[in-house]
Amino acid sequence: MTDQAPSLKEAYASRFRVGAAVNAATVHTHAHLLARHFSSVTPENEMKWERIHPAEDTYSFSAADQIVLFARDHGMFVRGHTLVWHNQTPSWVFLDSLGQPAPAKLVEARLEQHIAEVVGHYRGAALCWDVVNEAVIDQGDGWLRPSPWRQALGDDYIEMAFRLAHQADPGALLFYNDYNETKPDKRDRILRLLEHLLDRGVPVHGVGLQMHVSLDDPPIEEMEEAIERYRALGLRLHVTELDVSVYPWVHEPDRPQAPARPYDDELAERLAARYEALFALYLRHQDAIDNVTLWGVADDSTWRDDFPVKGRKDWPLLFDVHHRPKEAFWRVVRLAQN
Repeated sequence: MTDQAPSLKEAYASRFRVGAAVNAATVHTHAHLLARHFSSVTPENEMKWERIHPAEDTYSFSAADQIVLFARDHGMFVRGHTLVWHNQTPSWVFLDSLGQPAPAKLVEARLEQHIAEVVGHYRGAALCWDVVNEAVIDQGDGWLRPSPWRQALGDDYIEMAFRLAHQADPGALLFYNDYNETKPDKRDRILRLLEHLLDRGVPVHGVGLQMHVSLDDPPIEEMEEAIERYRALGLRLHVTELDVSVYPWVHEPDRPQAPARPYDDELAERLAARYEALFALYLRHQDAIDNVTLWGVADDSTWRDDFPVKGRKDWPLLFDVHHRPKEAFWRVVRLAQN
């Protein structure tokens, strides 16, 4: 059982923090796992705009506060997530009182107020923030996603968000966070964005590598090349949303999806080998990586279930549905002990 297993956070204490994405429920239902094995937490959804600022004059901090208080009581690092994203932002942010597209000045004022309120509320408690999330396109012309933020404020909304976050808490580390961040085409677009921000003196301190991966893709060599390219910018690296789906990463509606399969010995071994290779990669770059966060605590509570196939079970984490350490856990711990 977990009481007899070595502590994951203690095994990596001299290397980097090991974190988990949590919600207001799992800080209670998974409290023992979190306290024993993890040294940082990221609110999975509770700090996103639709949850924490659902209406123009309404802020709801209670759910996120539970997570921050849990972290404080257990000496854990808090990653704030996320201030600006094209998803989970209420439509009112971009509309005027008549329901028409709001003028840029109004959207800018709302952004400024939101960041000041949220970052200010957690000043000194959330020591870093994913300021802008997933602003870069995966493919096609250009480099930035045609999001509501960009439509309202132009390309400068990213720089604006970082400067506002720095103003709200000058001591917080500020990150740009994205997925498919190791795929060469998207990696180069993200690098272009980061270089542009740095050239303009924008207070961006790190890049968040989401690392939602599968058993075979992307290859370790591709991930290592991306890490080397990002760290060459002088930025700190956080692995922000790590999990390993046992299914191929395919979610286009017109492409066939892998059917559900039981979690058998073969899958357990493949998952363990994949996690071992990933953490070996992170250890090779531990001088640049400060934090490795798994996107969930255990397999009984993971966003990978039902995505993209409704009703399909996934097993992407280090602890099983009964909160027991999997073979992948033991491989990761043994790496740190060697």
